[in-house]
Amino acid sequence: MDRGPVEKDPEEWATGDEPMTAPQESYLRTLAREAGREVPEGLSKAEASKLIDELQDQSRRLNENG
Repeated sequence: MDRGPVEKDPEEWATGDEPMTAPQESYLRTLAREAGREVPEGLSKAEASKLIDELQDQSRRLNENG
């Protein structure tokens, strides 16, 4: 039974408190623009990851059926 990759909670990342990466920021800004949201300044990698997950769940483009 394959459950797919095991994901570690961003709060448990060894580098989670470091500033978000450039790719995270770019993707986050794209998702936020589509959702009509602002991206807070100074997010950590862990915070950015959580916000990306939240915005992906809300994205019409990513959740379209067909």
